[in-house]
Amino acid sequence: MPDPTETRVRAILLGYFPMFIATLSLLTSVYNGYLNAKFVDFIQRNTSRTEYMRTCKEIIDAYFQVKMIVGVVNAAGERPGASPATAMEAAHAVAKFSALGTYLANLRDETVRAGYTQLSINLEKLSIDARSLSIAELNRRYEAPDRSFTEMNADCIKSAKELPL
Repeated sequence: MPDPTETRVRAILLGYFPMFIATLSLLTSVYNGYLNAKFVDFIQRNTSRTEYMRTCKEIIDAYFQVKMIVGVVNAAGERPGASPATAMEAAHAVAKFSALGTYLANLRDETVRAGYTQLSINLEKLSIDARSLSIAELNRRYEAPDRSFTEMNADCIKSAKELPL
């Protein structure tokens, strides 16, 4: 005849062991959910940071496109037969720069927004006036936008690097 104590221990183990396994399974599931939430949060932050850095890269390209095309417009001057398409390209390049600047500025404070807006206005004026300016005057008028762009570019990269991972 089996020992009553052994029978009792066996009954307790058969009753509580499955509950212990179920509790471990529940805790594992909760922890897995926590890790998944952390992973999704990490991916979202990294995506935001990558997008911001990509836009910083694009606005650098757009700024130098504006400078190049405005230089072409300036070189053409007001000569007869100068292509109006070049002036349209300059306007398009300024519009692209302005759009990227607006996107970046919307992610920042009012001071940065005002800086991008003013830089876009300055570039637009330069692109319009480029035909009638001498190369020396064009270079002189580029001094302020170049300084603003340098500051904003440094701020753009700094901000992108400071975004949390």
